[in-house]
Amino acid sequence: IAIIGLLATLAVVSFGSARSKARDAKRKADVASIQKALDLYYDANGLYPASGGATSPNGGWTNSNDGSWTALQTALSPYIGKLPVDPTNDPTGWAWSGNYTYAFFSLGYGCSQGWYMLIYKLENASGVVSPGVTACDGTTFNYGGTITVGKRGE
Repeated sequence: IAIIGLLATLAVVSFGSARSKARDAKRKADVASIQKALDLYYDANGLYPASGGATSPNGGWTNSNDGSWTALQTALSPYIGKLPVDPTNDPTGWAWSGNYTYAFFSLGYGCSQGWYMLIYKLENASGVVSPGVTACDGTTFNYGGTITVGKRGE
């Protein structure tokens, strides 16, 4: 009975690890899709969509767990069917505060909407290095414990 209990415990732990790895794979695929849509938007408009807005509770940021994500979805709708949200998508908080969400920013720092950053958090981030992003004025962003990606317009 003890051996069966031990094997059952190992199976449950292993299954949980597989699920978190699957969520991380989805996060990476989601962010790649968002980046592609942002690039298509930039090619068509000469700038990236504005982040934040009236529905953003955290000035200037667009977050997948509040109404500002809908505004980004509307802007990107010609380029992506449905804007993905984090598989967990915590109802409050931000990726850099320990929550699982996607966050987008494209304002200020030398060229509003001429650059952007996307921030997301992985559950299994050991060995993953965040590339960070540099804004037009040279300010570099890389939020600890998260993956920060982005691009400046060409």
